[in-house]
Amino acid sequence: MVTKKSCPECQGTKLSVDKKRGEIVCNSCGFVMDENMIDQGQEWREFSGEGQNERRSGAPSSYAKHDMGTGTEVGTSSEVYKLSVKDRRKYLRLRKWHNRSSTSLERNLKYALADLKRISSLLNIPPTIEEEAARIYRMAVEKGLVRGRSMECVVVGAIYIASRQFKLPRSLNEVCQLTNNNKRDVGKTYRFIARELGIKMAPSGAGEYIPKFANKLGFSAETQTQAQKILEIAQTSELTSGRGPTGLAAAALYVASLITGEKRTQREIADVVGVTEVTIRNRYKEMIEKLNLDPLIEEAKNKREAERLAMGQVDEPEEELRIQE
Repeated sequence: MVTKKSCPECQGTKLSVDKKRGEIVCNSCGFVMDENMIDQGQEWREFSGEGQNERRSGAPSSYAKHDMGTGTEVGTSSEVYKLSVKDRRKYLRLRKWHNRSSTSLERNLKYALADLKRISSLLNIPPTIEEEAARIYRMAVEKGLVRGRSMECVVVGAIYIASRQFKLPRSLNEVCQLTNNNKRDVGKTYRFIARELGIKMAPSGAGEYIPKFANKLGFSAETQTQAQKILEIAQTSELTSGRGPTGLAAAALYVASLITGEKRTQREIADVVGVTEVTIRNRYKEMIEKLNLDPLIEEAKNKREAERLAMGQVDEPEEELRIQE
């Protein structure tokens, strides 16, 4: 019954709602108040035959499922083996022919998307990026770009493209090491797919890697902020062009740690970031020379020493972390 409205003819308030016809009818005079009513309730469907349990009409479609989440299955193993021997043979035969009737595209997607889910879990990829990677892989399969290439390389390439689109800090070295794939093969594959599908990817910025590496190294928010400022100055001075983002992020964190006093050796930072000590050293020297950061480091060091003396603390001489030329 609807009591929030009144009939315009008899001013009656006893109204009935016919959900099948989408009408609101006055019980007093029979006047049809609305013929195009939209049902705002939940969508329920029931196929069990009981008619009592109200169930939702199903999950939304998803690219991460080979059948988009709308496929059918002839019973499950637990249900089939509850039948009699005669019916069990019949349904097992139906399930076999149902599986054989799938196309090569569906079989490819079934195995590839299962592998994609495994790799996404390994890389700790969010569901949104996993969905986008599945969409990219599906487009690549439909255009015949997977033929002649390793399925796993294409899956890893799709995940890397989706991560770049969502600006998730995942370097190609890290992705290939965790998935045990050849970096050269994955690099060629993801560039080919992006070119053929017309996907434009903005270059990764060094600032995107700062929070990730800083958390792994145990740096404070002050060091992260200082590293971001150093990168902004380096970008303004055109010092970042032509250089790898991970190496720049590592060098910026190293310089910031010298300024804030949260010192880490170049070896510790190199092991976490995944670059060599030589790369960090070269980027560090460029920043020190071209950005003139030596006075800032010395000023911060003297300030910390003055604070220790004021508090009456006497520490051992600090170990020099920089490589002497």
